[in-house]
Amino acid sequence: MRIVFMGTPDFAVPTLVELAGGGGEIAAVYTRAPKSAGRGMAARRSPVHEAAERLRLPVHHPATLKGDAAAETFRAHQADVAVVVAYGLLLPQPILAAPKFGCLNIHASLLPRWRGAAPIARAIMAGDAETGVSIMRMEEGLDTGPVALTERVPIALDSTAGDLHDRLAKLGADLMTRALAALERGALAFKPQAEAGATYAKKIDKGETRIDWSRPWQAVHDHIRGLSPVPGAWFEMAQGSQPRRVRALRSARGEGAGRPGLVLDDRLTVACGEGAVRLIEVQRAGARPLSAEEFLRGTPLPAGAVLA
Repeated sequence: MRIVFMGTPDFAVPTLVELAGGGGEIAAVYTRAPKSAGRGMAARRSPVHEAAERLRLPVHHPATLKGDAAAETFRAHQADVAVVVAYGLLLPQPILAAPKFGCLNIHASLLPRWRGAAPIARAIMAGDAETGVSIMRMEEGLDTGPVALTERVPIALDSTAGDLHDRLAKLGADLMTRALAALERGALAFKPQAEAGATYAKKIDKGETRIDWSRPWQAVHDHIRGLSPVPGAWFEMAQGSQPRRVRALRSARGEGAGRPGLVLDDRLTVACGEGAVRLIEVQRAGARPLSAEEFLRGTPLPAGAVLA
């Protein structure tokens, strides 16, 4: 089959690599344009762009897919199917209609639950017991298209968004490979999504990343792991005349109780509105992640201190 691949972040790379090695013909790779980043503000290519270059595949990074010129360029690839994985640009109807079999999307949730930009983080932050990957045929609505295949996975009690991201990226690559094989045989069937149970996974806002110690321990724990490793849930601790911001990357249920934000022991156990969490891995701004033990050796934080 002749494929146009459309993706941008790390999550999409396993699928691109799998398809490139699986015998399909990748006519073009579409990804977001390089962005200026770092101290020198050098243009930084997306992970998919880097992978496509290594695979010697032609890369396109248009600023938009709207307009006749973009549609004509896309149609010229004469694709049987487009595979879309966290691309980051809206696909207008002329693009959706261009490939013979349409545009197939890997979505990291069990649709219709967690349609939208941040399904992995939102599933964990909501305390979901399971999630998975869905293969969907795209339409103009946001993740509303019919679904062909799904694969469920349990969410371990201490899994972070980073842990789940890596697992689902590999699962998505495998599921898309199976979907394309069935499509080529004429055996891929689609089922409309039910509207019952639909939820929206809105993009993570910086304003919701601060830890609220007044919430129950389970909600605090889910908040920490759902935002780890990026953007990271954070708290402030007193250090000298200025508060110091610290990101919490891993946590577990702690023992004890007290005023929300109160440090309960010398193991970085912190009281919540109900129960407590023990911080296992943290990170100061500009520093590498540290275990709680390593952190406390360099930053004394005795029982009785209060985190904000």
